[in-house]
Amino acid sequence: MIENLRNIAIIAHVDHGKTTLVDKLLQQSGTFDARAETQERVMDSNDLEKERGITILAKNTAIKWNDYRINIVDTPGHADFGGEVERVMSMVDSVLLVVDAFDGPMPQTRFVTKKAFAHGLKPIVV
Repeated sequence: MIENLRNIAIIAHVDHGKTTLVDKLLQQSGTFDARAETQERVMDSNDLEKERGITILAKNTAIKWNDYRINIVDTPGHADFGGEVERVMSMVDSVLLVVDAFDGPMPQTRFVTKKAFAHGLKPIVV
């Protein structure tokens, strides 16, 4: 049902844990068998992404939570791909803003947060 659908994007500075968060959400939601061995960075399927260890292309997945279907978009964190992140923000209901506990907010964190506010989104800091 459309009223039980939420679209969220995960945004942050490069290499601050967006894809790792998606991996853990997929595990906790039961999307993956808890006993099965799963690869890390399951969303990074592009060869260049695997080689460099960063997300270049935004990708989506979905999890079930109670009666809700939550579509999740994993976004790139590098400033060179800011247009991709901004495009995604125009399609989602909310964003999860990942802030590294050690580094704190970095330049790209501030950039994507401003873009989220410009799109009328209220980031949820995780």
